[in-house]
Amino acid sequence: MRNNNQLDWVEFYKELSEKLLSYKGNRQELILIVKQIFSRTGINMPTLDKDNQINDIDPFTFFGLFNKSSMKEANRVNIITAIKEIFGIIAPLPSSFAGIPVLNNQNATFYYFIGERGDSDIEDLWRLFEFALAYSSSPTSSNQEALSKYFDLTINRKGNGNSKITMGLYWIAPSVFLNLDQRNTWYIYESGQLPSDIVESLPKIEDKIPAKKYFDIVEKLHRYIKEERSRFRDFMELSIEAWRYSEYVNQQNKIALANEKADSKASFIKWFKPVIDAIKALGGSGTPEQVRNWIIENEHLDEEVVNETRGATQQNKFSNEVAWARNYLVYGGYIDKTIRGVWTLTEKGKSVEMTHELASKIFFDGIKKVTTNRKEKENALADDDSQIIHYWLYSPGEGAGIWDECCKRGIMAIGWDEIGDLHRYASKTEMKKAMKEHYVPEQPYTMAAHATWQFANEIKAGDIVFAKKGRSTVIGRGVVISDYEFVVDRDDYKNVRKVKWTHIGEWPHPGQAAMKTLTDITSYTDYVEKLEALFESDEVDDVEAEEVSYPTYSKEQFLEEVYMDEGSYDTLIGLVLNKKNVILQGAPGVGKTFAAKRLAYSIMEVKNPNRVMMVQFHQSYSYEDFIMGFRPSEKGFELKKGSFYNFCKKAEIDSENEYFFIIDEINRGNLSKIFGELFMLIENDKRGVELQLLYSDEKFSVPNNVYIIGMMNTADRSLAMLDYALRRRFAFYEMKPGFNTDGFSKYRMSLSNTKFDNLIKCVEQLNVVIASDESLGEGFCIGHSYFCSLKEVNRQELSRIVEYELIPLLKEYWFDEPVKMANWADNLRSAIK
Repeated sequence: MRNNNQLDWVEFYKELSEKLLSYKGNRQELILIVKQIFSRTGINMPTLDKDNQINDIDPFTFFGLFNKSSMKEANRVNIITAIKEIFGIIAPLPSSFAGIPVLNNQNATFYYFIGERGDSDIEDLWRLFEFALAYSSSPTSSNQEALSKYFDLTINRKGNGNSKITMGLYWIAPSVFLNLDQRNTWYIYESGQLPSDIVESLPKIEDKIPAKKYFDIVEKLHRYIKEERSRFRDFMELSIEAWRYSEYVNQQNKIALANEKADSKASFIKWFKPVIDAIKALGGSGTPEQVRNWIIENEHLDEEVVNETRGATQQNKFSNEVAWARNYLVYGGYIDKTIRGVWTLTEKGKSVEMTHELASKIFFDGIKKVTTNRKEKENALADDDSQIIHYWLYSPGEGAGIWDECCKRGIMAIGWDEIGDLHRYASKTEMKKAMKEHYVPEQPYTMAAHATWQFANEIKAGDIVFAKKGRSTVIGRGVVISDYEFVVDRDDYKNVRKVKWTHIGEWPHPGQAAMKTLTDITSYTDYVEKLEALFESDEVDDVEAEEVSYPTYSKEQFLEEVYMDEGSYDTLIGLVLNKKNVILQGAPGVGKTFAAKRLAYSIMEVKNPNRVMMVQFHQSYSYEDFIMGFRPSEKGFELKKGSFYNFCKKAEIDSENEYFFIIDEINRGNLSKIFGELFMLIENDKRGVELQLLYSDEKFSVPNNVYIIGMMNTADRSLAMLDYALRRRFAFYEMKPGFNTDGFSKYRMSLSNTKFDNLIKCVEQLNVVIASDESLGEGFCIGHSYFCSLKEVNRQELSRIVEYELIPLLKEYWFDEPVKMANWADNLRSAIK
């Protein structure tokens, strides 16, 4: 069985272990060696501490530098070659890495980063390393006792477990220590390849196994290996065989999915007619309670039916199904959706004679409508039905020829009159076609069609317009106050919008203006700021835009769109309002970004995007971007205000309303560098306290009405951990998959698709396995968002999710457990067959 080439790593690893032990009291020099290794090889150094400011390291993490899943073999060879040269190792370089256990690259340090770990965490790892080497040379009871102490200490630290700790011991002394990663554990306990009497004699495996049980397993397997019936001569051969056998293991060992017969998703159809009849009997309208009571009395329902509950939340089944019936009758146009708290029949509802056939049609039509509505709501930033103020650069005719008329009549206008009312056209393509028919056919009209489309369809009341003459002069500023109209009785420039011109005159344009008739400049924030600055000195009174009416947004709407239960929502709202700084953390797919703005809107009770700002942190994001700093300009360098500074100033003059600053990927940035002196100012009890800013003589404070919502991915340990000074200023809310929420159940029911239901059941079972995996945990569970953007609910679409989103994720999670990964991949595929 033994292939000597497969085990030539043992001598190299052993000699390296002995060399490393001498650095126990000189870890700063070891850190310099780590940096030297990666500098010499030209390989990017992995993240070993917060902002990679390494101030300590343990020997197991050092071994992990070249024993992890993400590493190409060429890089592995380069690293150990550099190690051999730097440490002067005599043993030859390993010719094969087969069978050597490797770390999950998302959890590749044996300690948490500074601010998250205890003072003795790394020292304890060194003691474990020291006593492990001592025990491997002299397996006395006293050495075992000392080793056991540090085994128990280190395995119970957050982020460690059976796999990592026993893997580290196996690296340094594989003839003495058994690697209990999940592959070996499966082979020993479940594969059936070891004699049953041996397996039955072993202690039951458990998460974070105590040293006493670990050594019991080691000693019993040592004795078994010495028996004639054993196929192995040592733990190394056992591990190699476990690797080999798991690669070819039969699929019959996979975890069987429970193929439960799906309940009828349309069971509430039977309440369509009683709901209509009840409201008719109540005079055309009634409260939900009145409707339910009428149905109970007239349908002669017994107490068992009325009081039946279901699900983990013990919801009343009758009330729930009647409510669903009402929702579908709303979709069908039989109940008025605009009246809250009272169910009122529409004219259509008053005249309908409800039959089972009609109820079924309403149900299936409703499914289509719910699905369509969900697609329309997929905009994660939740601004699809709220108005964001846009800024436009406008040229009033050639050479500003109609500017005087625009000022006198309070309008802005563009030409292209020959093609008529712009609302006649459903797309820019249709506009271009009309222009070719009425003007020169050879012209492309791409820019012209874009301008006319924007003028008719994209400009909104409340938008700001800057009028220009040529490329160097600004001649006015105004606020749009009407919708588009085509004025037939005008001689020319018949496409018109009304504008309240707040400023009329001449100002030098900053730089050169675009030559186009109409340009949306909203995204060019510096440019907009410079244009607005032209008019600041001319304002005697505060001239503000017309007040814009924004759609309301309620708790109920939040719970309908975001798959979260009411209790969790109430808890989260309490955290936001009390702490003022909250981080939504969780694995990808749990809906952090989708929920963030909606959470803000639900507190504001209105979808006003001007009171919400979102930024994304990254490694290049800095204090200068966030607060202020010097930036290059045409005249050298100028002091520019950052996003958070400007947002706070806007909130300061509107102190009666809440403002929300949302930070996506908050843990990707260098937080100390970004926040600077704001560490103190963002605290709840420090709001309003002024502090001198770094780049100016201004004293700055964070207003009391500013709330900060951060988002953090917990599934990626390669990201920098949050600074402890910042961490204590935030509350942390764990967002979990929402499969069991009422909202997702309703969405799932609306799809009425057996394959979809089977897939969700499979994913829920998979999440149980992921949550109990010591190297993963709840932070790696698969979220519901993967299933909330379906264009079509069919096998092809579900297969796309499984093959190109879920299975690649599992390959990353269980890179060292291909059997487990393959089994669950098959489970997912089987669910949608």
